[in-house]
Amino acid sequence: MKDGFLKVAAATPEVRVADTVWNREKIEEMIEEGKKAHVKIMVFPELALTAYTCGDLFGQNALIRSARRELSVLAKSTEGSDILVFVGLPWEDGGKLYNVAAAVQDGKILGLVPKRHLPNYGEFYEARNFEPGEEQVRLIDIDGEAVPFGGDILFECKELPSLVVGAEICEDVWVACPPSIGYAQAGATVIVNCSASDETTGKSAYRDTLIWGQSARLVCAYIYANAGDGESTQDLVFGGHNIIAENGLCLAESKRFETGLLTADIDLEKLVSERRRMTTFKVSGRERYWIVGFSLKEEETELERFIDPAPFVPDNTAEREKRCEEILSIQAMGLKKRLQHTGCSHAVIGLSGGLDSTLALLVTARAFDLCGIPRSQIQCVTMPCFGTTDRTYQNACTLAEKTGAALKEVDIKEAVMLHFRDIGHDPENHDVTYENAQARERTQVLMDIANQVNGMVIGTGDMSELALGWATYNGDHMSMYGVNASVPKTLVRHLVKYYADTCGERELSAALEDVLATPVSPELLPPKDGKISQKTEDLVGPYELHDFFLYQILRYGYVPSKVYRLACRAFEGTYDKAVILKWLKVFYRRFFTQHFKRSCLPDGPKVGSVAVSPRGDLRMPSDACGRIWVEEAESLEIMENN
Repeated sequence: MKDGFLKVAAATPEVRVADTVWNREKIEEMIEEGKKAHVKIMVFPELALTAYTCGDLFGQNALIRSARRELSVLAKSTEGSDILVFVGLPWEDGGKLYNVAAAVQDGKILGLVPKRHLPNYGEFYEARNFEPGEEQVRLIDIDGEAVPFGGDILFECKELPSLVVGAEICEDVWVACPPSIGYAQAGATVIVNCSASDETTGKSAYRDTLIWGQSARLVCAYIYANAGDGESTQDLVFGGHNIIAENGLCLAESKRFETGLLTADIDLEKLVSERRRMTTFKVSGRERYWIVGFSLKEEETELERFIDPAPFVPDNTAEREKRCEEILSIQAMGLKKRLQHTGCSHAVIGLSGGLDSTLALLVTARAFDLCGIPRSQIQCVTMPCFGTTDRTYQNACTLAEKTGAALKEVDIKEAVMLHFRDIGHDPENHDVTYENAQARERTQVLMDIANQVNGMVIGTGDMSELALGWATYNGDHMSMYGVNASVPKTLVRHLVKYYADTCGERELSAALEDVLATPVSPELLPPKDGKISQKTEDLVGPYELHDFFLYQILRYGYVPSKVYRLACRAFEGTYDKAVILKWLKVFYRRFFTQHFKRSCLPDGPKVGSVAVSPRGDLRMPSDACGRIWVEEAESLEIMENN
């Protein structure tokens, strides 16, 4: 349960129709398997103790009584264990038969939740045997214990208040207003479903969409356990299609037509963070629910879920290409509107031959096409100075030519040297003044050329640089519209690669590929042997790490220890723990001390779920103290060393 992670399972045992003893034994075997895997919540199919396909045998007292008896035996078998089990069975009360999900833990039956919506169409005829469950909860006697019975029951963990579980049964989630909506509004973060959904052509795809979508709509984890092998095949076949979803993502999905245990670890902190962020997610109606408390032993969950080292970049090629096209369109449409609104007929770009300015040029070319403005009115400016290499210079020239933009060269060495004389700076002293004087001179040149041509300066800086404050204040930090402002560095690479692969121009593609192969550098220090001497990632850290940190911190508000834990898992075999921790501390320090640069950012389009615009996603004070974050990160180093 550390960091909010909880291992859960959906289980499909092999059943025998109407053989409650056999079924209970198989369920017990799977519970034991779950215990070994440190599962905390386990869900079995609808009517699993009897099998779903008993038909009119549900009218037989022998079957009803046997199911009741085996539930008691099953509950006792869990004594001494904290695993919370949901299992389906028929239950008679007040002369009526109900299809229920029983919650059992540590030798006790915690509650019975009846199915509310009984399908009586197509292949289903449940209303023939069962009564729809009522929402109102009442106490019933089971083996001398008062047990809540009714739809409005929530199961809440005493040790982990964010773990609140609501149960529904099969058809309940297929209706227009599922019970899970009320559960989630009342605080449930986990929904379990004991189901018996048969297999027909195309149904599994719809089932996927339904469960994934419900988990997204309710910002919850959804554990769906389906009936499978052993059910009667007189008219139907059940595939044991089990699903564990979390806020729209499929964490795990079983192969159909197999029995077994499907496990995944859900992230309760992520769910709570998402709900807290979404002001439209309202918590209400909790007072009407019967709250059943349960306990879990605190332990660290061994993670099996995939932790994506590149959360901004889809790993699926088709999805990545679709995302790249979408982002380029968003960037271009944002710039198109700004050009039209201001009446600017020209754009001015400082083209260095590096990744960011290359992407800015590609976006600007697309925007000009949308506006019907000739690309020749894109004024690219290359400004060689002390750190410029032939490689980046030649790439800049090629990019301008092959995109149809104009290119102007302004050598700024003399102007910078004059500035050094004016302020009394020794040009042999390659300090921050040496570097920033060049960056600010470049921006001044761009702004003045923009005035000459009635144009606007297009900002090239990306979100990763802005998060770290890796920009010269009033230098490359400033522009009239920043098209890359919400694009992280790891994604910039893929956008340029996508353009290279799809542009259909051999020489342009070759130049783009060489840009991709060039080390990231501001080129403010003299080259060594004609090669770039100043590599950004040597100074500030690997961008793939910083982008990972940025996503986890801003998207979910995770504490440093959790970010570190996730990073260690995501980059296992790539970076050792000491390196990850080193750059995590750098990230926190720079993120807090450099926010003043983000507070006055130029306008720019948001393209993803994480952004740092002071007018939108990141409204934090520039003088916020990062002490608690930095100190926790530093304490991790002490722990690791001990």
